Amino acid sequence: MTAPAVMENVRRYRAIASLCRQSAAFRPVQRDSLLAQAAEWEECAIAELERYFNSSTACFR
Repeated sequence: MTAPAVMENVRRYRAIASLCRQSAAFRPVQRDSLLAQAAEWEECAIAELERYFNSSTACFR
């Protein structure tokens, strides 16, 4: 996967996480669930970056 594609995925994951956090501010009953979802999307963003950098550093060994 190319760097721009990875960064677009990361941007989308973080945007979804941000929407979950914003929703949590206005939906107190669902707050815990929404914050957990936000954390999961952030983990997806980090995993995407890790996969990209781990695969690209393998080329330099």
